[in-house]
Amino acid sequence: MRAVLILLVTLLPALSEQKLPNVLWITSEDNAAHWLGCYGNEQAKTPRLDALATEGFRFEHAYSNAPVCAVARSMILNGAHAVTMGTQNMRSRHPIPERYRPYVSYLREKGYYCTNNSKTDYNFEGNDRSIWNECSNKAHYRKRPEGAPFFAIFNLTTTHESQLFPDKNPAGPGRLKAKDVIVPPYFPDLPEVRSDISRYHDRMTVLDTQIGKILDELEKAGLADDTIVFYYSDHGGPTPRGKRYLKDTGVQVPMIVRIPDKWKELSPFKAGETVEELVGFVDLAPTLLSIIGLETPKQMQGRAFLGEHRKEPVEDAMVFLQADRFDEIYGMRRGLTDGRWKYIRRFTPHRPAAPYSFYQFSMPSWVAWQNAWQEGKLDERHARIWEAPQAVEELFDLEADPWEVENLVDDPAHSARLEAMRARLQQEMLEKRDTGVIPEPMWEDLIGEGTIAEHAASTESGFEEVLRAAFQFSDFRETTGGALRIHSAHENPALRYWVLLGNLNLVESGDGGIEVKARELDDKVSLNRVTAAELLIAAGRVEEGKKILLSELMRSDIGGYSMLYLGNVIFNRGLIDEVPSEWVEGVMADKQANDYVKRFARQILDRQGER
Repeated sequence: MRAVLILLVTLLPALSEQKLPNVLWITSEDNAAHWLGCYGNEQAKTPRLDALATEGFRFEHAYSNAPVCAVARSMILNGAHAVTMGTQNMRSRHPIPERYRPYVSYLREKGYYCTNNSKTDYNFEGNDRSIWNECSNKAHYRKRPEGAPFFAIFNLTTTHESQLFPDKNPAGPGRLKAKDVIVPPYFPDLPEVRSDISRYHDRMTVLDTQIGKILDELEKAGLADDTIVFYYSDHGGPTPRGKRYLKDTGVQVPMIVRIPDKWKELSPFKAGETVEELVGFVDLAPTLLSIIGLETPKQMQGRAFLGEHRKEPVEDAMVFLQADRFDEIYGMRRGLTDGRWKYIRRFTPHRPAAPYSFYQFSMPSWVAWQNAWQEGKLDERHARIWEAPQAVEELFDLEADPWEVENLVDDPAHSARLEAMRARLQQEMLEKRDTGVIPEPMWEDLIGEGTIAEHAASTESGFEEVLRAAFQFSDFRETTGGALRIHSAHENPALRYWVLLGNLNLVESGDGGIEVKARELDDKVSLNRVTAAELLIAAGRVEEGKKILLSELMRSDIGGYSMLYLGNVIFNRGLIDEVPSEWVEGVMADKQANDYVKRFARQILDRQGER
C-alpha cells in the first residue's frame, strides 16, 4: 500500500503537467487598433483592455487578412486564406474542399468542450452551428462536463458599425464633445464625422466594461490561472474608410493575449511586452492547435506564433490582405504589409473606392462625406475616394504616414520597393492559387459539382495565364489595344474577361478608340457580355451599350451573381432610373432571388418613389 501511495505522489506532477489549458476568446466587432488607449489613442477610455495588455502582451502588428466579418471568420475557422478556399466574397455560401476542417473539430477530438456565444456566419456551405458543443447567445463554458477543458468564444457586438446608425442607436450627449475629437487627416472635417467619432469612443468604453465583466466572471469562478485569454476585433472600422478597406484603419486589429504563469512555457513573450511580430487571422487556428500540442495540419496556411509548435517568423515576412465583393459591390483588391510598408493593388481601378456597400449609408458620416463630394465642397484628397478611375497601385510608409494619405507610387526614391512588392504580390497570389482572378459570376458554370478552389488548382483553369492577364490588363499604364486583341477570342472565359476589362481601363484612361467586336457582345458568359456593353458606354456608344445592359436584365438564363454584377454596372453607369419596373417587381416577388440583387431592386424602388 505504501508503495502505491509513493507511486501516486510521484506521478501527481506529471499528471498535472498533462492537463490542457482552457482557452477564452473575447472578440469585438468593427474596431481598429487605433481606438484603444493601449494602442496610443489618448482620447480613448478603455481601462480594462489597457490593463489586460499589461497583464499579458500586445501585438503591435496584428491584421485581419480581410476587412469584413464573414470573410475573416472563414479564415480564422479553417486557418487558410479566403482566396484559396473561395470564401472571399461577403455572405456567400460557396462550397469548399472537404480537406478544410475547422479548428473546433481538432479541439473536440482532444476532449475540449467548445462553446460559441454566438456569431457564426462562416461564409461557406454547411451548418455553422453543428461544429460546436453549444452555439447560442446562452452558450457558456460553465456548462462543460466536470474535468473537461473548455474553449469558449464571447463575441460582443457593441462596437458594430450599426451602433452609429441613428435608427438603431440614437445620438445622445457623449463623453467627448464633437468639437474636441481628433479627426484623422483622411477624413473631411465635417460635423457628422466629428459626431460619429465621439459616439464611437463611447461604444468602445461600453465594450471595455463588458470585457471587464467577462474577465471578472472568469476570476470569480477560480479559472483565471488555468485559462489563456485572447482578445481581438474581427477587423477594423467602423467609421468611413475603415471597414471594407485595406488601409490599416480597416485591417489592423487590436490583439492581446494573457497567459497564466503555469502555462508561460507556451509563449516566448512576457507580461507587458509589445510584440513586433506580424500576425494575421490565418495564424489563429494553427496557434490554437499548437497551444494544445498539435502540429499545424497541412491544409492550414498560417503560422503558429505560440505553443509547443511555434514557428519563428521568416526574415521577409509580410501579411497578405484581400478584398473582393462586399455585400452588393464588386471590387477586387489585394495588399501586402510588413508593418512598415503597405502595398495595395486594385484589379478593378475603373470603379470608385466608395461605396463598397449600400449598408454603410445608414451612418451619418458616410452620408455627409458623399453629400460634400456631390456638392463640390471637398479638396482633391477627400474627393478622390468617390472618383474613377482609381490609382492601380498604392504604396505607403506607415511610419511616416500612419493614416495612409500620401501615395508614394510615383516617387522615384521608392521605385525599387514598389517593383519588389508588386512581384511579391503576384508570387503570393500564385502560391495561394488566388481564386479571385476567376470572377465570381463564372463560378457556378465552371465548377459543376466541385469547388472553385479545385478548379483553380486544375490544369483546365489556365490559372497562371489568367493571373498574368489580371496583372497586365487591370493596369491601363501597361495596356495596349494590340495586345488585348490577341486574346479577345480566347477559349478561357476568365481570360476573355480580363481582356475586356483591359479595354475598358484603356478607354477610361483616355483612349476612346477601342472597337468592340460582335463576338464580344455575344459572348457565352453574361459577365463578359455586360463588360463589353459597359465598354461601349465608356467609348461613347452610350445608347447601344445601355440597350444591351437593360436587355440583359430581362434574361432568365443568368445566375444570381451575374445579375448582381450587372446591377453594379447599372449603378456605376448611372442607369438606375432606366431599369424597367417589371424587372424590379419580378425580383421583389421572387423568393429565390439573390438577397443582394433584391437590395439593388429596393434602391431602384426608393429612387422611383422620389421621382
